[in-house]
Amino acid sequence: MKRIGLLSDTHGYIHPRATDFFSDCHEIWHAGDIGNIETLELLKNIKPTRAVYGNIDGASLRNDLSEFEIFTIEGLKVLIIHIGGYPGRYEKQVKNLLDKHNPDLFISGHSHILKVIPDKNKNLLHINPGAAGNIGFHKVKTLVKFEINNGVVQEMEIFESER
Repeated sequence: MKRIGLLSDTHGYIHPRATDFFSDCHEIWHAGDIGNIETLELLKNIKPTRAVYGNIDGASLRNDLSEFEIFTIEGLKVLIIHIGGYPGRYEKQVKNLLDKHNPDLFISGHSHILKVIPDKNKNLLHINPGAAGNIGFHKVKTLVKFEINNGVVQEMEIFESER
């Protein structure tokens, strides 16, 4: 069993309560638009962190991170990319990645809208953790955490804070 902390669209800001919220996690995953290398380092100081770059991330982050990550953890195949869409409205590149790799869990950010949607056509769960930062149109900052147990996502929790 692994407990995962998930966030996106920090735009250079980590909520002061993120450390406590993620304290029982084994890893943190960031779905892009980190903002700067210092924000990524702050997350890495909380827990081991996997991250992809987003459309606002500059050369320093793009040199260290990939556009997307595909990996398996606890029997669950995961695809993370910043701009991905959602079930029924995936970006073209994402459709190709989903068809090629058949992940069980697809994570994207970018929309600043928290979504958890099962995709029965592709047999996966889609999670967009919303936006954790202060920049954007969202009115609520969100963080997500969940457990992966024998290839199953369970025990999901949401942290919300008004901007």
